[in-house]
Amino acid sequence: MNDSLDPEQNGASDAADALATEPDALAELRREKDALQDRLLRTAAEFDNYRKRIDRERRDQADTAVADALEELLPIIDNLELALGSPAGSDPEVYRKGVELIHRQMGELVRKRGAKPIATVGTAFDPRVHQAVVHEVSAEHREGEVMEELRRGYMLGDRLLRAALVKVAKA
Repeated sequence: MNDSLDPEQNGASDAADALATEPDALAELRREKDALQDRLLRTAAEFDNYRKRIDRERRDQADTAVADALEELLPIIDNLELALGSPAGSDPEVYRKGVELIHRQMGELVRKRGAKPIATVGTAFDPRVHQAVVHEVSAEHREGEVMEELRRGYMLGDRLLRAALVKVAKA
C-alpha cells in the first residue's frame, strides 16, 4: 500500500511542513527587520553628516563675507588714521576734503554691498522705513510729509537695515 495516500499521514506531514516553514518565515522577517533598521541608522548618520557639513559651510561662508567686508574697510580706516594724524595747524579746507573723500569711500562701499539709502525729505512718512523723532507744525509742508532727515536709513534689497530718523510735518 502507498503511504502517501494515507490521509492521516498527509495531514501530519502538512502540519510538520508548516512548522518547518514557520521558523524560516520568522527568520526571514527578522533579517528584513535588521536590514531596514540598518538602513534607517545609515540614513540617520548620513543626514547628521549632511547637517554638520551644511552648518560648517554656512559658517565658512559667513566668515568669508565678514573678512571681505573688513578687507574693504581697511583702506578707509587707513585714510581716517591719516586724517587724524595730520598736524593741528593744517588747512581746514584740506582736512574737510579728506573727510569728504573718506565719506565718499564709505558710501561707495555701502552701495557696492547692495545697500541703498531710503528716500526721505519731501516724501510721505512711511512707518515701515521712517522713524519720526520730531513732529513740527509747518504751513509749507503737507500733513505727514518728511521735512528733514536727521539720520539716513538704508535698505538691503527688500530688507530694512536701519530706519531713517526724520522730522515730520503736522497741520
